[in-house]
Amino acid sequence: MSGGVDSSLACALLATEGFQVFGITMRIPVESRQALDAIEDAKKVCDQIGVPHYCVDLTCEFEKEVVSPFVQAYSLGITPNPCVICNPRVKFGHLLQKSLELGADYLATGHYARAGRVNSKTKEFVENHEFAVANKDQSVEGLSNLLSSRTYLCRGKDKDRDQSYVLYGLDQNMLGRAIFPLGGLTKKVVREMAGDIGLDVAEKPESQEICSIAQKNYKDFLSQKRVSPPPGLIVDTSGRVLGRHSGITNYTVGQRKGLGIQSSQPLYVIRIDAEENTLVVGTREEAYASGCYIHRLNFIMVDQPDSPVTGTCMVRYRGREVEATLYPGSFLAGKAEKMKEGASRGCGLGCDESDLAFVEFSTPLFAVTPGQSLVFYQGSYVYGGGTILKTVYGCPLDTSGR
Repeated sequence: MSGGVDSSLACALLATEGFQVFGITMRIPVESRQALDAIEDAKKVCDQIGVPHYCVDLTCEFEKEVVSPFVQAYSLGITPNPCVICNPRVKFGHLLQKSLELGADYLATGHYARAGRVNSKTKEFVENHEFAVANKDQSVEGLSNLLSSRTYLCRGKDKDRDQSYVLYGLDQNMLGRAIFPLGGLTKKVVREMAGDIGLDVAEKPESQEICSIAQKNYKDFLSQKRVSPPPGLIVDTSGRVLGRHSGITNYTVGQRKGLGIQSSQPLYVIRIDAEENTLVVGTREEAYASGCYIHRLNFIMVDQPDSPVTGTCMVRYRGREVEATLYPGSFLAGKAEKMKEGASRGCGLGCDESDLAFVEFSTPLFAVTPGQSLVFYQGSYVYGGGTILKTVYGCPLDTSGR
């Protein structure tokens, strides 16, 4: 619980449905009064609902699992999403484990998403908390025998609030233990319901993240971590020197403002070359990508695809969604030697075929950024995703294997 209206209503709804509930808040590196108040607000809500509240110290775990990788990535010219890192490693990693140790069967959050299984007979999606209630009341005899063994992740009903993107990294064990009571609600309804039951936080403004990374400008955060890379060259896509940058951590792919160079047309960051300490810039047209390689894969609908998959994808949180085709590493190796060679060259971090895929976009996307996540969907279901490793510009690669 973060002390905001979302996690507070999630707690209240489950208590109303008859679950034995306790609130749990993780203490992580904080440097603001707001973050400390959030923990106190969570405790007050639990007191109001009449359930226990625990605060667990995950400071060291958060530093190791989120802060250190975040800082290291920026130092390498990569732009990570700390929430995508935190959810599987900390919230549904260490915090879930603490919850189980305290006697919980599930970990519920205020995310706008849905986790559950499919009824093989009716093909209906049964959310985890619906199954838990039915199982507890024995209202649906034999329901568990009809449900898929695999747990799925689906978009939240509120398209403007959907948070399935930042949850794609959850594995089957995590998803099987996850409950998202707000997945079928809109933010407006959440506030109304919180007000109807008298929660003190019903009209609380959007919570300022208790995460110390999300609280402030990332440049200030990196500066506090004493990350200060040296200045270097700014070049265009032909290699012509246009000026000098102030350190690669001050830039991200797609950035236009603050480059400090003169040009007859707007220029954007196309690529950050940490090894050469160089910033590559180009026109807006040059910043559009036809596809990208992804690694650190996590698939939800299958264990591992072995042939091309069609669907849609997003390359940043709440970004533009386009139709796309995902080519798994095994397919690249066995069917498209040309792409396999390209994949090998692109895989500078040593990942193998089983942890590599190429995604081709039906429509070019702007500012596809290494370090961000590509999340692949099939309808309302999250198929899986991975971290963007290398962006491909220009014409799509030949995926026919000819």
